[in-house]
Amino acid sequence: MDSSLLARRFDERPSPADFSSKIEPTNVPAVFHDAVKEWRAITRWNPFDGGLDYLEERAGSAVLEAMLSRSGHVFYGDIRSHERVPISFSTFITSCKKFLQTSDARSTSAPPVMSLAASACLEDASSDILGELYVAQVPILNLEDKERCPLRILAEDIQTPIFLQTSTLASINFWMNMAKSRSSTHYDPHHNLLCMVSGCKKVVLWPPSACPILYPMPVYGEASNHSAVSIEKPDLSLHPRAVHYEESSQKIILRPGDVLFIPEGWFHQVDSDDLTIAVNFWWKSDMMSNMVEHMDAYYLRRILNRLVAKEMVSIILRQNQTLHEQTSGSSMEKYQPCSEATEGNHGSDHYKLRDNPKENGKSNGILQQLEPCGLDMVHELVSLVHDAMNSNNLNQAATSKDLIDTTDKNKIVEESSPMFVNDRIANILSTVEPLILRSILLAMVQNFPRTLEALILYMLSPKGAEVLTRKFDEMDQQTNKEAQTEFYRLFYSVFDDQFAAMDVILNGKESFAFQAFKNVLDNYAGVHLGRPNK
Repeated sequence: MDSSLLARRFDERPSPADFSSKIEPTNVPAVFHDAVKEWRAITRWNPFDGGLDYLEERAGSAVLEAMLSRSGHVFYGDIRSHERVPISFSTFITSCKKFLQTSDARSTSAPPVMSLAASACLEDASSDILGELYVAQVPILNLEDKERCPLRILAEDIQTPIFLQTSTLASINFWMNMAKSRSSTHYDPHHNLLCMVSGCKKVVLWPPSACPILYPMPVYGEASNHSAVSIEKPDLSLHPRAVHYEESSQKIILRPGDVLFIPEGWFHQVDSDDLTIAVNFWWKSDMMSNMVEHMDAYYLRRILNRLVAKEMVSIILRQNQTLHEQTSGSSMEKYQPCSEATEGNHGSDHYKLRDNPKENGKSNGILQQLEPCGLDMVHELVSLVHDAMNSNNLNQAATSKDLIDTTDKNKIVEESSPMFVNDRIANILSTVEPLILRSILLAMVQNFPRTLEALILYMLSPKGAEVLTRKFDEMDQQTNKEAQTEFYRLFYSVFDDQFAAMDVILNGKESFAFQAFKNVLDNYAGVHLGRPNK
């Protein structure tokens, strides 16, 4: 994980000004040790020191909803994978007392002997809950629904941390599990301050940028903030990117009095020890609070544009890496960056495919100035075009079907397709330095104009179009305006219809961008988009 995203640790509580200006805006987790150690809840709620009796006495009559798991200790928060049951708080506390009496929790945590009152309470319990219970996200305070706060009475045992006193809270929630439990991986749409009261929690954190690894559920679904990856044993055949699940995370251990700031959008998965209690504070971030609704469409388009641009780069890098892994030894030499002269002599006899060369003397000069690897690339490109045209009977290309039709956006080649990965022309363009590619293209303009025309119009794939125009941008950065104008004049002079050539290149770029767009929707929105409409 990027070191800049690792949780910062503080032994002293920050001031409200420092938290709001130096910690919260970074959207990076932070741990504050012993930040709530003065809470009365730390001693009063301790399950191993009379805390269960106290909680039952104070709030036993409250009726709340608990999460019920009938298949073990894992609690999946998405709406299709969990069950909520109404239960009185006293019934839950009674179950906790029974668990404490019959489990190894006493021996490992060395609690005092249970009181006679607790034993009597267990005997009077009319029935047992069939399954494991988790009192999760039960409001102590809820500003949006003040009537639905069954544990409001417990507020007197806690205090809002001083560094949150300038924040507008949305809710304060109570969390308590009986036996060891695991919560599924998800993110919250609010900033979250998790405060430990008793027990121990192990929190695994992933930044929002790890979204592709976690396979978020569809953004249009009822559980869009949850990961589809199993926390018990990820199925790599179903979620192959989850192979990086562990290395992209960080783990935080929290004990009583500790506080963890989990910024909005950060995925987290929590393991809780037996009889663990926590309180969390939720509040809306300044960024979300300041987003006005009439700007939503603009922000959406800007963010999608940025993610698509990053994904296009990632696709090229991934495919170059795949190509490197699939080739070795001498077969790799033809794709090495052409930046330094390599040994070997290549005379003009090496190129027998010259088609109607222009200004023969000048063209020979351009070829002779190319480095040996540049000459190899000219030969490779010319051979690829001629071989393809001969095998497809496309000598009369102007009236023939395109080899690669980039004008039809329905003809999207999937990224994993061998045609996409083993795109020899795009791979050649990727490896050559911009100014050397400029010389290669000018040499083709002078020596093989019809071949260059066929390459662009009929053989340039979507990936090739994207790589070529990126190389054009790099050339422009390394040459002056006069040289740029002259290059493009010569390059487009080989086409009978220059605007048609531009359309082919632009259509190819848009086809490549559409593949990246589909990946973005899959990676970040959990949406698997089919082919675009005509």
